[in-house]
Parts: sequence; structure tokens; C-alpha cells
Amino acid sequence: MGERTENVIDSDFGQTINELSRIIKTRRSSDPEQSYTAKLLTQPVEKLYKKVGEETLEIIMAAKDNDHDHIRYEAADLLYHLLVLLELKEITLEELAGELRARMV
Repeated sequence: MGERTENVIDSDFGQTINELSRIIKTRRSSDPEQSYTAKLLTQPVEKLYKKVGEETLEIIMAAKDNDHDHIRYEAADLLYHLLVLLELKEITLEELAGELRARMV
């Protein structure tokens, strides 16, 4: 686990996810030596799959420990890496939202 994030302030989830998704998309053309996101998007895809799996396991462990801040931290890590995977596979947030909305009936 990385260091805990300090001074976390509630924010609008949709706006934040949309902005993060846009940033991830722009990092596709960045130098992988300068951008972790660019590195994730250019390395062999199996490494990204492994990272998503690791983050999934970490949030499960945090949930088992019932540690509120740790759960939040790991959820953010998992969502970030999932957004990178979605960008790599060219699945838009709008497409994902459509999938979720179709399940709400």
C-alpha cells in the first residue's frame, strides 16, 4: 500500500471520473519515462491485467480489515487502474454508463 492520502475532501464523483478519464486519454501520447499512465498504456497488456488484479486484492484486504481510509485509498487505486484498462480497450465512460443503466431495470 502507498502512503495514505491526507486532507481528502469530498468531490463530485461523475465530474472527477470524467476529468480523470480525459487525463488518462491525453497521457496516451505522453512519454512513458515521464508518465506512469503512459507507461501502463504502452507496456505489455499482461502487466496492466496483473496490476488490476493486485489492486482488487488490496481493496478486499482493506475491507476485511474494516479500515475506512484504507478502503477509500485502495478503491481509488482500483478505479484508476480500471480506467486505464478501459482506455486501453477503447471502452468509453458513456459506454460503461450505458451498460450499468441497462442493468438498472
